[in-house]
Amino acid sequence: MFGKLLPRETSFFDFFDQHAAITVEGTKEFLSMATTGANVVAKARRIKEIEHEADTITHHCIEALRKTFITPLERDDIYRLITRMDDIMDFVEAAAERIALYKLKEMTPEVKDLADVLVRATEEVEKAVRGLRELKNTDQVRKTCRDINRLENEADSILRNAVARLFDEEQDTKLIIKWKEIYESLESATDRCEDVANIIEGVILERA
Repeated sequence: MFGKLLPRETSFFDFFDQHAAITVEGTKEFLSMATTGANVVAKARRIKEIEHEADTITHHCIEALRKTFITPLERDDIYRLITRMDDIMDFVEAAAERIALYKLKEMTPEVKDLADVLVRATEEVEKAVRGLRELKNTDQVRKTCRDINRLENEADSILRNAVARLFDEEQDTKLIIKWKEIYESLESATDRCEDVANIIEGVILERA
């Protein structure tokens, strides 16, 4: 299953690109779940599969890092970048698993909004990561990183308003706890997108 995702030779940029692409797929699958509320168990299962695929890419990248003497970026930057990217899908999978586990059928406007922001953020992460390979247009990569930071701020605002609305309007304490946990997982995923952007900006500064 994972063979087609892995590079034939040690190219850390290939690992980054493939991880970013599979993460976008995972966030889009979550957005579909959050939008329709249909086939939740099947969608959560598919998201878990995607998270495992992302894990596999991460493990191969770290193993390659262990075995490679000369690397295109600082070793610490490679490690931090791939692990922060992996964290994004971990949080998405955690949110999907809880929706399925808690048997939540009616999706809230806020979970849809957070999912939408997350798709856009991971698409920008994919662009930024692609720009790392040659860094011919650092201004564009920096702009993409700023866009990721803006989207993280948007997600943070949605989270604050979502939690406030839960406590104001929801009478079921268990539902408050469940949705708050899901919202926070999604916002944490956007935090990791911002971490990736910050690492990439740091790489650009190192190469300047």
